[in-house]
Amino acid sequence: MRKLKIFLMDNWGKISIAFGIVLLIMLSIWGLSKLESFYRNMTLATLPVQLFLGAINAMIFVGMYLYFFRGAFGKVKKNKIKASDINVKFSDVIGLEGTKREAMEVVDLIKDSARIKKIGGKIVKGILLMGPPGCGKTLLAKAIATEAKMPFLSMSGSEFVEVFVGVGASRVRQLFQKARKLAYAEGACILFIDEIEVIGRGRTFSYMGGGEETNSTQNQLLVELDGLESKKHNIIVIAATNANESVLDKALLRPGRFDRKIYINLPNLKEREELFKFYLKKVKSDPNIDILKLAKKSVYKSPAEIENIVKESALIATRKKGKDIIDMDDVSEAMDRIDLGLESHITMTDKEREMTAYHEAGHATTLYYLHPTDDVFKATIKSRGQALGLVSHNPKEELHTQNKEKLIADIIVSLAGYSAEKIKYGTTSTGVSSDFKKAMAIANAMVWQFGMGDEGFIGDFTVIPKENMSSNLKEKLNTQTMSILNSCLQKVNECMKNEWAIVDEMAKALLEKEELDYDDINEIFAKYGKSKDKPEIDTNIIINSNTDAEKIPNV
Repeated sequence: MRKLKIFLMDNWGKISIAFGIVLLIMLSIWGLSKLESFYRNMTLATLPVQLFLGAINAMIFVGMYLYFFRGAFGKVKKNKIKASDINVKFSDVIGLEGTKREAMEVVDLIKDSARIKKIGGKIVKGILLMGPPGCGKTLLAKAIATEAKMPFLSMSGSEFVEVFVGVGASRVRQLFQKARKLAYAEGACILFIDEIEVIGRGRTFSYMGGGEETNSTQNQLLVELDGLESKKHNIIVIAATNANESVLDKALLRPGRFDRKIYINLPNLKEREELFKFYLKKVKSDPNIDILKLAKKSVYKSPAEIENIVKESALIATRKKGKDIIDMDDVSEAMDRIDLGLESHITMTDKEREMTAYHEAGHATTLYYLHPTDDVFKATIKSRGQALGLVSHNPKEELHTQNKEKLIADIIVSLAGYSAEKIKYGTTSTGVSSDFKKAMAIANAMVWQFGMGDEGFIGDFTVIPKENMSSNLKEKLNTQTMSILNSCLQKVNECMKNEWAIVDEMAKALLEKEELDYDDINEIFAKYGKSKDKPEIDTNIIINSNTDAEKIPNV
């Protein structure tokens, strides 16, 4: 019975028109029967032309009316998706265990809505999924719809935006109207809005009228969200965004609109292992692939990026190497191609190639031996993009903050290429430019932002306009920055001289093989009896060694 009512509500206009046409035809036949034969024949002869002209006039009028008075530009052509058609369960969402627990709680709240209402509570009406791109926000929304057995409507925030003022608001109204009909017919409905930041940004108010279309669209969205309090309609709105929460309008986030926020983080080591296992099962892969090693190399990568790595490795195996199965080398090459770019195949002179090898060997040695958090996974002198060579490294585990020791180690590793060139050739190349830029940026941030200097300057000085700072203070802060750089260079030079045999052998191995992975580098260190355990870096000694640092040229 309800579906019949929905049909009548959706098609009342068509039914009325059909009834009117039938009535007019009957009246015309009755009128013609009353006329004399001459007038009746003349009327019948001119009737087709009159009908044709009338139809053209009607089409022009209806078209003008729809486009300029009814907002036909804003028509939403979205059909419902049944939960059975989505068929994405929580078990299909790999990783994201903490996030899935929160989503399951939401599903339980939806299923227990009757019991919650009985004690006077209100079920969740709005859910905001927040996290980096490619982490499975859309997939999680589909899983919620499947588990809750609710129909699903989906739309992107960009689909509401048009150049005509009022079109976005019209589309919002139509979308929620569809959702209400589905909720009335099916008992409940999930409405998913992706890229909510497009229409949900903080509203701007200008006498010039800037942002008026976005403001009207968001205002309509806020009104519709408030209208969800009606007991007749059980609609759950799920929105997803890659933007920071501060970007969204405060009115959108207040209680009663988006009642629940679910933060989706990048996968951890165990979850990355599961993701690689899942995607490698979809292709023909070597069972001996070291999945744990791949998971360690892919710190801070999203599920979408891991899927892309496996797809790229399949292309490399088939098109480049003509193989029928993916092995570890293919996956490793796919990661390099995605992260570092395609190999350039430029021609270098023997001297330039040798200098590049010693430069990268310096980076790899200090990274392997001195860095407290990162491991070197590859050193290469194959040119990629604008780089003649590079050292690929990742943290051994996810880090959410960086301490002083880690930052000092980053500077040391950055300066190691310069030091190796200087020791070997007595001169350096322009290849140190990007290294210096990174080292200078870290040292500057340590002093100006993080209070990690040794002169007692505490605070974030970057928030103070430069014109409001005394020249004496700026000079002292800059002196501290140079002190850190020079002290780190002293430590680098000391390491290079003590471990030069390793640097020399690694450079020769790079000239021979062009690429060294972690096992090759580990083998070189083991040959010289060096332990993998990293020595602790005494940051106080490094920063306070100003006297010795004066003997070393400024970086």
